[in-house]
Amino acid sequence: MTDRIATCLWFDTNGEEAARFYVDLFPASAIDRIMHAPADYPSGSAGNVLMIDFTLSGRRFQALNGGPNFTFTEAISLSIDCDGQDEVDRYHAALSAHPENEACGWVKDRFGLSWQIVPRILPALLCDPDRAKAKRVMEAMMAMKKIDVAAIERAARG
Repeated sequence: MTDRIATCLWFDTNGEEAARFYVDLFPASAIDRIMHAPADYPSGSAGNVLMIDFTLSGRRFQALNGGPNFTFTEAISLSIDCDGQDEVDRYHAALSAHPENEACGWVKDRFGLSWQIVPRILPALLCDPDRAKAKRVMEAMMAMKKIDVAAIERAARG
């Protein structure tokens, strides 16, 4: 059985640009299909790119060029599970377009979509049975924009 659920991301008119950007950034990713509008619609014309089906790291997504009526909010974000600081740095550099909105590993990209860039060790330390250690890690994380793996490891050690 194939995956029947895809996340649909609403863009004004730059869904294809966004999909291509994301596909170039993540491994195991591809543009699967580009659909052109068969007729005029409220925010576009027949022949315009309407929907882009794409895969990011094996997950299905759609980009819809739906017009300016809706924009992204921080109420939804995509979370990236990173192996370590090198991946954190790579994704942060590529995705962070609004540094004033950054906190605790969250960034907003140039399309307005929010991302959580999370080194794998962070949730493990936050769930540590030693609650004093978890608290120190949480407090260190709360002071960061981009997660610093070495700093959260130091916080864990006390």
